[in-house]
Amino acid sequence: MADAEDVRQLALALPHVVEIDSQGFDFRVADKGFVWSYPERRPGTPRRIRTDVAVLYVGDEAEKQALLLGEPELFFTTSAYDGLPLVMLWLERVSVDRLRELVTDAWRMRAPDSLVGGLDDGVEPSNPDLSRARPTR
Repeated sequence: MADAEDVRQLALALPHVVEIDSQGFDFRVADKGFVWSYPERRPGTPRRIRTDVAVLYVGDEAEKQALLLGEPELFFTTSAYDGLPLVMLWLERVSVDRLRELVTDAWRMRAPDSLVGGLDDGVEPSNPDLSRARPTR
């Protein structure tokens, strides 16, 4: 089963990914978020960053609904994400291999075509921007 450190390692292995300073994890490519810790909001309480739940960019409503309906044990959403192409993923319930697929797909939808093309051409994922990434806490 996966955890926040697995998210960090998988995201930083992709080209041009930067980790944004946060209480949990928050990864961007070309200044666009693709996976981050779930900022849980409950009425009357302060926002709580959940590092056991990842928010993933999925591209569109059809993909979101396919994940939510097809794998309800892994994915969920809240009304705060209505109309947004985002799903939440229980990290403890997903394998690292499946997480790799999900993180890579999220990155692929947010990265510029020039970066995606290199990954699709079989270029080994690596991150030339690791020097700009935040250190692991």
